[in-house]
Amino acid sequence: MKIRDLELGEYPLFLAPMEDITDPSFRYICKKFGADVMYTEFISSDGLIRNGRKSVKKLDIFDYERPIGIQLYGHIIESMVEATHIAVESSPELIDINYGCPVRKIANRGAGAGMLANIPLMMEMTKEIVNASSLPVTVKTRLGWDDSSKNIVSVAEQLQDCGIEALTIHGRTRAQMYKGVADWSLIGEVKNNPKMNIPIIGNGDVTSPEIAKEMFSRYGVDGIMIGRAAVGKPWLFKHIKHYLETNEILPEPTASEKVDIAIEQFTKSLEWKEQPVGIFEMRRHFSNYFKGLPHFKETRLKLLTSLDTEEIYGMLESIKKKYGDFRPEVSEGFWDKT
Repeated sequence: MKIRDLELGEYPLFLAPMEDITDPSFRYICKKFGADVMYTEFISSDGLIRNGRKSVKKLDIFDYERPIGIQLYGHIIESMVEATHIAVESSPELIDINYGCPVRKIANRGAGAGMLANIPLMMEMTKEIVNASSLPVTVKTRLGWDDSSKNIVSVAEQLQDCGIEALTIHGRTRAQMYKGVADWSLIGEVKNNPKMNIPIIGNGDVTSPEIAKEMFSRYGVDGIMIGRAAVGKPWLFKHIKHYLETNEILPEPTASEKVDIAIEQFTKSLEWKEQPVGIFEMRRHFSNYFKGLPHFKETRLKLLTSLDTEEIYGMLESIKKKYGDFRPEVSEGFWDKT
């Protein structure tokens, strides 16, 4: 797969942009486990052009993360164009437009997946962003607004005509949010459309190496994007790559190994963020790292409520000591699926 001059190999794996999740500390861990392309948390164009502290900080990228994309969202063309100019100055490899976020406060004002309710505006905005960017522009979107408007085949053709250089499709509508089953048949229809010549990346419900291999082989997508399934399970990237190469399933990491990974991410989180934010935003990761450990409820509660960094490090070491080589049979990702 290739995006302009960016060579990504035969079966590239992408880490999806997720608000309050795909910060530099989590990206650091996912890169170590083999994520080929990663994205920042999505950034509000309005926040960026107003020099909002949170939005500007999300532009922080590091050489070890490359190739990386900066993802922008908004509903006003002029703001998105101005934000694109700012994002390009941070020197990512890609600029990605978010036309997929289903969250009500974003979609209902016409941003994110809200653009699926106004296709002409989506195309006008895309053209302007492509014209404003010296970097490749990609898009992430969904199948449509709801079951009655799954128009992704037509939308994909139009986005390609606007000049985007890759398209990621989440196999749900905006109305579905994250419920139900992702429909990869429509992703495959886009990929196999003879009018399409840009890379198509599939997203949705890829929670295991076996599923990843099936999606590549059945639908012919150029890449796969993984989001929630990697939260608490960043080694999923390594396991998928190993399975694609050898057809062998790697064992789940032991509790001790998971503690080491969690400690490394927690340390990075504290380095990048001020306390207590670095603690708050690790909690969902902690919760998922240790799913499946027996008799863990009391420890989990303490781990998710403490604001004392030394206490948290101590609890992590106690988990390592108590559970050691224990391997849970199942370790699902955040919210069970992505």
